Amino acid sequence: MIKDFQIAKKEEDIGFYAGFVGAAFMFGRFLTSFLWGMLADRYGRKPVIIFSIISVVTFNTLFGLSTNFWMALFMRLLLGSFCGILGTMRAYSSEIFLEEYHALGMSVISTAWGIGLVIGPALGGFLAQVVFLFCAINNSLISKRVVNLIYI
Repeated sequence: MIKDFQIAKKEEDIGFYAGFVGAAFMFGRFLTSFLWGMLADRYGRKPVIIFSIISVVTFNTLFGLSTNFWMALFMRLLLGSFCGILGTMRAYSSEIFLEEYHALGMSVISTAWGIGLVIGPALGGFLAQVVFLFCAINNSLISKRVVNLIYI
């Protein structure tokens, strides 16, 4: 994605800019984690979880549709800022599980989060250039027109 934005002067600089995009998510979470905890205590866990899931879907989609580096950076910052899921889910699991199953509930949440952090980027990276993969397999006039329509 950073390479497609053509912001890096050299190939070696892509990681530098990708680091900013990756760090923007955690910086957004850092800024708003206490706010999400207070909102979850005041309005309830379920509304915060539902709002956070809708926000994650929205801002991830907008991040994927980013047209330049600054838009991608800002979308990742907003994605982190509106992602109040993890802390709220941990508080919710401690409320719904019995005392002897608290450790299991917390570990399931952390395990699911870790699996998502591994599978999500891998799947996204695999599907990122699927149009070009299709063109390499089927080098026909129709596939070239599809690429031209998508990247105009």
